[in-house]
Amino acid sequence: MTKIKKKGGNGVSLGTLLALVVLCVLIAIATPNFLKYANIMGILKQTTFNALVAVGMLLCLITAGIDLSVGANAIFCSCIMGMMIQKGITNGWLMLIVAIVAGTVVGWINGMLLTRLHLPHPFVSTLGMKNVLWGGALLVTGSQMVNNFPEEVTWLGSKVIGATAWGGILVKIPFVGKLLSGIPIGFLLVILLYIGMHIFLTKTALGRSIYCVGGNPEAARLSGIHSANVLTFCYTLSGLMAALAGIVSVGRSGICNGTMAIQPYDTDAIAACIIGGASFMGGKGTMAGTMVGALIIGVLRNGFSLLSFSSAHQNVVLGLVIILAVFMDVVRERMEAKARRMAAASSVK
Repeated sequence: MTKIKKKGGNGVSLGTLLALVVLCVLIAIATPNFLKYANIMGILKQTTFNALVAVGMLLCLITAGIDLSVGANAIFCSCIMGMMIQKGITNGWLMLIVAIVAGTVVGWINGMLLTRLHLPHPFVSTLGMKNVLWGGALLVTGSQMVNNFPEEVTWLGSKVIGATAWGGILVKIPFVGKLLSGIPIGFLLVILLYIGMHIFLTKTALGRSIYCVGGNPEAARLSGIHSANVLTFCYTLSGLMAALAGIVSVGRSGICNGTMAIQPYDTDAIAACIIGGASFMGGKGTMAGTMVGALIIGVLRNGFSLLSFSSAHQNVVLGLVIILAVFMDVVRERMEAKARRMAAASSVK
């Protein structure tokens, strides 16, 4: 009996990298400001939010699920900290702990709704949770914008390596010091997190179980994998990543605003994952591919700003990008299914 080896999921496709390079070249030709160092660092800072929520989204997509509440959860967590400011609580570390716990609990509830209450699909439960969190973000702050957050809360989204004590040592390194000096701390966290998540997904039993649950649920069941626990873990981790993204958003803007919970952060995260090689069918997706996908979305949004695209044009183009990404996913699935059928037919002969 011939085994059909599934394509490995440890890296990023050459086509996705090429798309990022071509996009950068086109925008650089259209506007010379794109290649300025400050603008490149701005793209990295802008990408940080989407890259964080895309981590949780990727895990949900690998399990053939989805989490439409990630963006609203991030804003809700930022508004929880804003509520604490309104109540006179100014301990930054306490605010961070409360925000992280709140986001994680929301993710755990999403997982429980799917695995314990057996709602038909996470699309339903997480879409409902998105609206709950949108309303909750407005309620906890009284529909007001809140500012004056302590430095412990804002540094992750606002500081760069050169502005920190340990970063001051790094920038003194010959040749690379100037390059390192402007890198946002938040994006450095993303790089470390993506490396850690790559190792987790590819080298640990739980990471491999996540792929198995999404790619072949029946095989997962026969292997003794407790799918409900795996799914709950994925959605809980998605909530944690959303909380971190909410903390970064406060550092970037200096405020929390409950009305931002309705923004399409979830679609940006989905697009980053699908562009990076994940599939709605489950069982696929890599951290490296998702990182490149998030950078593509960040470069697109930055190019829109530099070229003074209206919000209407931006929405049209980004919508088309998402449709194209989903179409590519469908075509990829059909081609791989055809290849498997041909391999199975040849093995019979």
